[in-house]
This record gives sequence, C-alpha cells and structure tokens, in this order.
Amino acid sequence: MSFFSWVSLLFFLHFLDLISTSTSTSDGHPSEDISTRFLDFAKRKELVDWMVGVRRKIHENPELGYEEFETSNIIRAELDKLGVHYKHPFAVTGVLGFIGTGKPPFVALRADMDALPLQEMVEWEHKSKVPGKMHACGHDAHVTMLLGAAKILQDHQNELKGTVVLLFQPAEEGGGGAQKMIDEGALENVNAIFGLHVDPSLAVGHVASRPGPLLAGSGFFEAVISGKGGHAAIPQHSIDPILAASNVIVSLQHLVSREADPLDSQVVTVAKFQGGGAFNVIPDSVTIGGTFRAFSKESFMQLRQRIDEVVTGQASVQRCKAITDFLEKERPFFPPAINNKELHDYFRIVAVDMLGKDKVKDMQPLMGSEDFAFYQEAIPGYFFFIGMQNETRKKLPFAHSPLFEVNEDTLPYGAALHASLAARYLLEFQSQVPLPGAIHHDEL
Repeated sequence: MSFFSWVSLLFFLHFLDLISTSTSTSDGHPSEDISTRFLDFAKRKELVDWMVGVRRKIHENPELGYEEFETSNIIRAELDKLGVHYKHPFAVTGVLGFIGTGKPPFVALRADMDALPLQEMVEWEHKSKVPGKMHACGHDAHVTMLLGAAKILQDHQNELKGTVVLLFQPAEEGGGGAQKMIDEGALENVNAIFGLHVDPSLAVGHVASRPGPLLAGSGFFEAVISGKGGHAAIPQHSIDPILAASNVIVSLQHLVSREADPLDSQVVTVAKFQGGGAFNVIPDSVTIGGTFRAFSKESFMQLRQRIDEVVTGQASVQRCKAITDFLEKERPFFPPAINNKELHDYFRIVAVDMLGKDKVKDMQPLMGSEDFAFYQEAIPGYFFFIGMQNETRKKLPFAHSPLFEVNEDTLPYGAALHASLAARYLLEFQSQVPLPGAIHHDEL
C-alpha cells in the first residue's frame, strides 16, 4: 500500500472515531446537551401544570392490579392528545406506546399503574375517592412522569435515531404484571429498558442506584397448621396448633441466622398469625404467613425448600399436620432486580450531565422487591430511585403507608430523565445495535 493510501486510511479511521465520540443530534446539538435541554423543557410551567393535573386525576381514582381501566383511559386520552401511537389492550389494562422512527434501535421506558388496598389518611383536596384504595407507592407519579417523557420525546422526534417504547404496566404490586407484558410481546425487538421509583428519603433533584443486585427476589407463603381443638383448661385432650405455630415461627428465624451465609443477605418474616377466637378455647387450626427474600435465585429457592421443611417438621413434632402454600398463582415469585453494569455507567453519565455529580448517589442494595426484575431477566435493564424530599417541608413517609404523599416537584425531573435516557441511548448505542431490515413497527 502506498504512503498516500496509508495516510488516507488513517485519516478516515480518525474521522470515524471523531463521529463516534461526539455524537450530535440532527439539529447540531451534542448528545450530552439533551439532558439539560430536556430538563429545561420539563420545567416549563405549562408542562408542569399539565403533569400535576394528570397525577392528581389518577390519584383520586386508584385501581388495584388488573383493574386499572380508568387509569388506562386517562393514559390513552393523553397519548391521543400528544399524537403518540399505542397498542391497547395489552396485558389486560396495559398500554404500549411508540415514539420515533419505528425502526431499530429500540429502547423502553416503564411505569406501573396499580394502587394499593389502603385507606388514605392524608386530608387534601385530591384525596382518593375510592374507599379502601390508595396510590401509596407513587405509581400515579410514575405514570405521570412517563407521560411527561412522552410529551418531551414527541416534541423532539427529529432527534430520535430509533424508537422509544412506552410501557404502562398493570399489577406491579404482587400481580406479576411485568411478566404478563413480556408474555404478550412488550419487549419485542427492545434492546434495553429503564424504570424508576420515587424515594422520599432522597432530596428533590437527586437520584440513586447501583450496578448489579439492587432489589431482592421475593416470594410469599401461607401455612395452615392443624391440630385438635378443645377446652383450654384440659390441654391434654387437645393437640395445640398455636404451640406448634409458635415453634414453627421461631425455627423459621434460624434459617437466616444459622443456615445462610452472613454475606448473602436473606430475609424470612412471618407477618400473619390467625388462630382462635376465645380466651379459653384451643382452636382446631392456625394460619401463618409471610415473605422470604434473597439476592440470588439459588438462595431464594433454598429458602423456599427449607420453609416448607421447617413448617412440616416442626408441626409434626407437636403432633400437628401442616400444609404450606407459596401462593404462586396469586403472587408470583419476583426475581432479584439486577442492574446491567454497562447501563449503570451510561445512566451516571446522563444523570450527571442533567443534575450534577453531587446529586447522583450510589446506594446499598435493598431487601424490597420490584417486578421490573422480570424485564431485567429478559433484556439489559436499569432501575433507579428519584428523590422527593424537600428539607424546607415536612418529612415524607415511606411507601405503603396510608400517610404516603408525593412531592410533585419531582415530576419534571423524572420526565426529563426518562426522556433523556431514551433519546441519548438511541443516539449513542445505535452503532452497537444490529439493524435487521425486517424489524419495523407499523404503528409509526
């Protein structure tokens, strides 16, 4: 090869490298500028007021898992106004939206829609209108922030170098809605997925997450321990299931304290004990129930096996019989939520560009669980927490409390982060994603 040819080749390779390291949008803005522009856009008064209105409308009409029909109606009405194409019904009440070219690469953003069976105790103008139901985990805010992201992305379609898929998912609270979304094809052709959760312990404008294990896998169990009822004054004529259940509960605590590796975090909690209705009557049976959690599938399945063995064995010691039900149909097991390392590095870049390095925190794993983990089992996924606490106001309660509140100041941050993560992913990862010609979404 001639000297001129070598020089030409080196120049060409250097040119390609410059392109790959300084990706720009179609209007000439550098990729990292998306984060600040999207946040400024999300903070516009008209957009914030719209998001606040949507969130309050959803909050007033909470619906449990697979019953989110009105919530789904609200979502679809807003997507119609924005001109966003979608599929519905999806996983009963879910909605699958599409923004962009309809071609690869594909990146997904997810929000959960369901409420909890709690009576709201916060007295305010937009309190839940449905007795015994409440958005006590921030899902109303999650839906609103994803709608806000849809607005931002729709208004910046010319900058999208692929397709953003919006997953509005039912039944996160124990119903396995994520798995049903997957089963019905929500992740078709999707290369990565992002999700978030509001956090009252973090300040507004702050985010936190980590690579690797973030949230534990979880399951539930219920055991019926049967004996022989009788008068409390003559226990020798009875077989006491309360005594048996008490021994079972104490023994279950030994599974973590004496059988688990101290460096392998696990939890077994008995939170339900039902039996007897009189002070002087030994009942025929007792029902106990609880949850178990672990950060690895191996540890999780070991706990499951040992719970069954301990319940049956300890009941037998007290001459009782026991049946353990792991409630897999009503409450499917959640796998551990494990953040993709590459997406963690990417998330930090985007979040730091938007919020500043001091507001992007690393966190320790939590024993809580999230059915976002089902998506992470299928494709690379990333889950993070976004702050709501304002130090000048009262301290916010944690989720699953009847006193739970959402600080609506967080809405523009969540919307902008969602939109920025998706738009920049399409720009910065497009060269790494295969582009088979057959993949195309007719919705767009």
